[in-house]
Amino acid sequence: GIGVEGLKYSQNLGTLWRSALNFGADFIFTIGKRYKHQASDTVKAQRHIPFYEYPAFEDFYKHIPKDCRLIGVEERDEVHDLKLFIHPERAVYLLGAEDQGLTQRALSYCKDVIRITSHFCLNVSVAGAIVMYDRQNKIS
Repeated sequence: GIGVEGLKYSQNLGTLWRSALNFGADFIFTIGKRYKHQASDTVKAQRHIPFYEYPAFEDFYKHIPKDCRLIGVEERDEVHDLKLFIHPERAVYLLGAEDQGLTQRALSYCKDVIRITSHFCLNVSVAGAIVMYDRQNKIS
């Protein structure tokens, strides 16, 4: 699964949902909804992949599927580079909000934190797509 904590812009949800469908995710989610409506899911991914909304991190964390590793995706120097990261068989990837990143609380629960090396910060849905693409290529 893949999702965003504190998602700010609804169009990023639709784009992430579409990418999740294309790259084989089993579900997507948001924690702490801040957006109003999403319209960028042009392939109607909601018909094919479940979406969960959690009001707070604690609610999300108690619903992570058994034996799944929580992997944070965050732009930090002291974390694993995605290029070298070995994806676990069962994982849930958590991205931070466009303007705030992951909360310290969320980071403290992540088993691993990975970063995508780039010249500038990436759009959250683009970062999610890159992580899913990397996972698909390394696990297939």
